[in-house]
Amino acid sequence: MRRPMLLVCVLLTGCATYHPQPITLTHLARHFEDRSLASGDLRTYLTRQIGHEIDPWPMPRWNREMLTLAAWYYSPALDIVREQWGTAKAAIDVAGAIPNPVLQLPFQYATPNPGPGSPFITGPALDIPIETAHKRGYRIDQASHLSEAARLAIGNEAWKVRAQVRDALISLYAARQRIAFLSRKADAQQQIVAMVKKRRSVGENSGPDVDAAMLAATQAQAELAAARSAAQDALAQLAAAIGIPAAALNGVQLELDAFGTAPPAPPTADARREAVFHRADLLASLAAYAAAESALQLEVAKQYPDIHFGPGYTYDTGTNKIAFGVAGITLPIFDQNQGGIAQAQAKRKEAAARTMALQDAILNDLDHALARNQASLAAVQLSTEHLASARRQLDSQAASFAAGATDRLTFMQARADYQTSEIAHLDAVVAAQQAAGMLEDAMQRPLEPETANSTVTEQEISR
Repeated sequence: MRRPMLLVCVLLTGCATYHPQPITLTHLARHFEDRSLASGDLRTYLTRQIGHEIDPWPMPRWNREMLTLAAWYYSPALDIVREQWGTAKAAIDVAGAIPNPVLQLPFQYATPNPGPGSPFITGPALDIPIETAHKRGYRIDQASHLSEAARLAIGNEAWKVRAQVRDALISLYAARQRIAFLSRKADAQQQIVAMVKKRRSVGENSGPDVDAAMLAATQAQAELAAARSAAQDALAQLAAAIGIPAAALNGVQLELDAFGTAPPAPPTADARREAVFHRADLLASLAAYAAAESALQLEVAKQYPDIHFGPGYTYDTGTNKIAFGVAGITLPIFDQNQGGIAQAQAKRKEAAARTMALQDAILNDLDHALARNQASLAAVQLSTEHLASARRQLDSQAASFAAGATDRLTFMQARADYQTSEIAHLDAVVAAQQAAGMLEDAMQRPLEPETANSTVTEQEISR
């Protein structure tokens, strides 16, 4: 009795045990609320990514790249694809597992007893499965390709997070610049209203002039309020992109000056090469196709039956029997796995079509992004020339006012008009930044010279 129990204990020694990890809504809420840009764990992560210590901490100012790293640390979307990659890697171990032998313990009682010994037929036997036709290797190949696709999905999701941070910062830059311009414009319009009302009181202006000035002042105030609301929305959008509460951005200084100029676009040939050979989603689609190839190879291999080797010992009513035979071989008479092969072939065609469709969409998006970027840069050039002309006119009005050749009302109206030109130029620059972002998304490569050669890998965004 002791020997069987000892054997059972030995077999169970390597078994895994279950460790509960309950999740509660209170814990989830507290975990989210505790996130901030001053976290010590975040500092450790950033130090590992940039390769040097960060001092002082918390950082006095945050730029786009550091905010992107913070988003890679906190992003819940990235947490999901990281764990999906872990699941895919575990599937490789599952695919490579060797089937366990089956222990058989038959027992029979013979009556009448045909032999010289006890009337029992008993003894251990094994059923040892042996896979043929490289089935295990094909399963491992399929799981490995799916794991590679899951790994590449991390890079694809990381780029989406980077783009969300970029778009939020562009919106925030635009809103804050509009607030500055509109504040000056609203101030000028209020002064114009005061001067027009004063002139109206002495009979120099008519009622419609006052109404027009008040309407312009009211419109400027409404636009200013809308810009302030847009700034709050952009902050909330940025917090969501990073994965932190909106309150965590209170008091954080952000570097937004870089968005004042749009980066130049790369040559078309370089852009197409980047889009075709470096897009993580396209590479993941190719890995998924390779997995479909391995799946087809596995289905073809299933036409060849596995072998079950069955050694054993039997005590047969006084006779000792030792068996070395084959326990069983499936005969492919009625089914040669033609259905499984046909399905795998169809899935391979589907994977190929999906990859080709994705490449077509990428190239179409790239062409659209290149055209839009070129047009937006041309619009910025024209807007810059117009703004320079408006500035010369304002300077001329200022000189005339200082010399007494122009009254204050005319000068203030020129100031208000110049703010309108500044806002129009800002809109052109923001449109160019958005077009540049669209081009970056098409290539999944940043356009800034200092980061143009950067790549997104699972090591960079691992926690």
